[in-house]
Amino acid sequence: MGEIVLAAKCTHVPTMLMSERPGPVEGKRQPAIDGHAEIARRAKALGADTVVICDTHWVINAGFHINANARFKGLFTSNEFPQFIQDLPYDYQGNPELGDAIAKAACDLGAHTLSHHLDSLHLEYGTLVPMRFMAREHEMKVVSVAAWCTVHDHQESRIVGAAIRKAVEESDSKVLLVASGSLSHKIWANKDYAANNGTFTISSEFNRQMDLHVLEMWKSGDHATFLKMLPEYARHCSGEGSMHDTAMLYGALGWDRYDARCEVVTPYFPSSGTGQTNVIFPVQ
Repeated sequence: MGEIVLAAKCTHVPTMLMSERPGPVEGKRQPAIDGHAEIARRAKALGADTVVICDTHWVINAGFHINANARFKGLFTSNEFPQFIQDLPYDYQGNPELGDAIAKAACDLGAHTLSHHLDSLHLEYGTLVPMRFMAREHEMKVVSVAAWCTVHDHQESRIVGAAIRKAVEESDSKVLLVASGSLSHKIWANKDYAANNGTFTISSEFNRQMDLHVLEMWKSGDHATFLKMLPEYARHCSGEGSMHDTAMLYGALGWDRYDARCEVVTPYFPSSGTGQTNVIFPVQ
C-alpha cells in the first residue's frame, strides 16, 4: 500500500537558476535552493520514490490534466522569461501508472481529468525548477499535475487532491507531494520593475502582510481558518494559478480536518513583486 510521506508548498522562481550563474543575482537565492534540498533529503529519508507536482505554470482551460509520461527528457526555454530560463536540460523518469490512477480516481470522484502519455507534452518550469534542485539530493519519478486553472473552482481542485491521495494509497508508491507556486503573485508592472529594484522587492505591502499572516496560520496549524479565506486571498493577492496547487495540496491532506503545524524551511522572500517561500506540511 502506498502513501504520501511528505508534502510541501514550494517556490519555483527563475532567479533560483540565475543564482548559480555569475551576475547580479549570483548566490541571492541560495536559501530557496537549500529549502528544496532539505525537502528532498527528508523525502528520501521517508522512502519517497515519486514526486507529484501540482504545477501553477501549466495553464488549462477545460478539465484537469496530468502529464503521465514514462520519461521526460529535453531542453526547456521559458516562453515567459526566455532571458532567465533557456536551454535548461532535464531527464527524469515518470510514473505513468500512478498518473493514470490519479486521473481515474478524480473522474470517479466527479472532477473530469485526463492523463496524457505524449512525448511532445513538455514539462513546465513549475515542475522543472524544483526538480532541478531536488534531484541533486534524491532521484524520484515525476508526475506533473496542471494547476493553473482558469475556469475551475477550489472545490474541484480539492477533489483532484483527494484523488491524488486515493490513487497513491492504492498504489505501491511512496510520494512527495509538492504544490509548486508562490503565495501572493502580483508581479511588478513593467514600467515600475527597474525603478523598484523589482527582482528583490514585493509590489504590495498589503500582499506582504497577508502572506506573513498566512505563514503564521500554517505554522500554528490553523488551516481550517485559512481555507475559509482561500478564495479571497487568492483573488485579492493575485495568488499564482489562483492557488489551485494549494487547494490540491489541502485536498490530499484532508482539507479543513488537517491541523498539523507546518515548518518554514526557507524564510519568506520577495521576488519580482511576489511573495515566496518553501514550507513543509507534515502528513498526518
